[in-house]
Amino acid sequence: MKYLAREFVKAFVLGFVIFLLHGLIMYLIGNPWYGASMSEFFFQNQLFSVSLYLVNMYIFKAYIDKYEAQFWTLKRISIGLLTGVFATFITVFFIRLFLMVIRGGQALEDFLANEQLNDYYLSAIIAFVSTGLFYVFYYWKSKQDRKVKQSKIIAGTASAKFDALKNQLDPHFLFNSLNVLASLIEENPRQAQKFTTSLSKVYRYVLEQKNKDLVPIDEELSFARTYMNLIKMRFEDSIIIDIPEQASNPEYKVVPLSLQLLLENAVKHNMVTPNRKLHIRIYEDNNRLVVKNNIQAKQVVKKSSGVGLHNIKQRYHLLTDADVAIKDDGAFFGVAIPMLTEARSFRPKQKEYIEDKRYKRAQEKVEKLKGFYIHFTIYLIMVPVFIFLNYKSTGFPWAIFPIVGWGWGVIGHAADVFAWNPIFNKTWEAKKIEELMNDDDF
Repeated sequence: MKYLAREFVKAFVLGFVIFLLHGLIMYLIGNPWYGASMSEFFFQNQLFSVSLYLVNMYIFKAYIDKYEAQFWTLKRISIGLLTGVFATFITVFFIRLFLMVIRGGQALEDFLANEQLNDYYLSAIIAFVSTGLFYVFYYWKSKQDRKVKQSKIIAGTASAKFDALKNQLDPHFLFNSLNVLASLIEENPRQAQKFTTSLSKVYRYVLEQKNKDLVPIDEELSFARTYMNLIKMRFEDSIIIDIPEQASNPEYKVVPLSLQLLLENAVKHNMVTPNRKLHIRIYEDNNRLVVKNNIQAKQVVKKSSGVGLHNIKQRYHLLTDADVAIKDDGAFFGVAIPMLTEARSFRPKQKEYIEDKRYKRAQEKVEKLKGFYIHFTIYLIMVPVFIFLNYKSTGFPWAIFPIVGWGWGVIGHAADVFAWNPIFNKTWEAKKIEELMNDDDF
């Protein structure tokens, strides 16, 4: 109800502006108010303006609610405009029926017999142009909203990556490690010194690899040994780990910290006791590095979210077509990650990704250019048509409204396609986006 009331106010204000402009033009050409009183002219003007605005607004809102962001295509916009013109003809017919038959006392038969298409031209053209301008404004507004949302997504992604880096090692791992260190300081100072050295190596490795896509497999294996040494100091002989000294091919690379994540999951989701030892083995199998452990699931444990494995899959998906394989036979759980080489897997995938993005951007640009050229051609064809209809129908220069109004729409379309805007330029956009992103209520 509030939305309808707000739109009614907008329609009334728009009608009042049209009333003033129309009255001024009629006064200048010496034919004020078509011979009618000012109050009568104002009543009819507002009746037409409010009715046509609300009808076209309803159609526009119905299309937006149905298609949402997918509405902004040339085909759907054209259908929306044509639907609006058709609805305008029907609305004008019923308004004229009300004014002449119900309010004016004319016989229905005489009204129907005297109705001509010329009686609907002006209202339909004004409604068509007004709706077109309305579409242009809301298209620009939706584009700005998308930019703000994209900026928020980018900022959110960057924040998520930063949080992922900070939490790359489970916080519980740090707390548990500090507890182990505290106990070792009194019991075995020499062992405590080794523990501290290993802990610093683990966190230094995390910071060093944060901006890398791939790291040599031998480095990752060395880090896995250091990481598991810390784990074994906590669980002592309850964990049996088998890690190869080096890879069969030193050129192989893996996603950094992938082994740490898989080892962490194995420890976190299984019971580790002297009576039920956890066996973890890392080995190569058909150009893949496999991390395998026996399953002895904890009785009370929060259900796994799978975020860690999903993260590894996503990172490999950006680098190669080779999948991360997961096998669970009830007794053993294993994850096989591809071992890659930069020359064979990483660079071609990156180049292919960039070329694909450039192709899609070029394709979108061509579609925008094609849409503008079609729009501009239709406008050039319709300008003389408007002038001809104006010349044949009346001496009132109503053709100025659709020509100028539609012309502004063409200029707006061109500004969007060719990225030209003297007022709302890149500097303004950046400032506005920053302002909205800093607004917690947005």
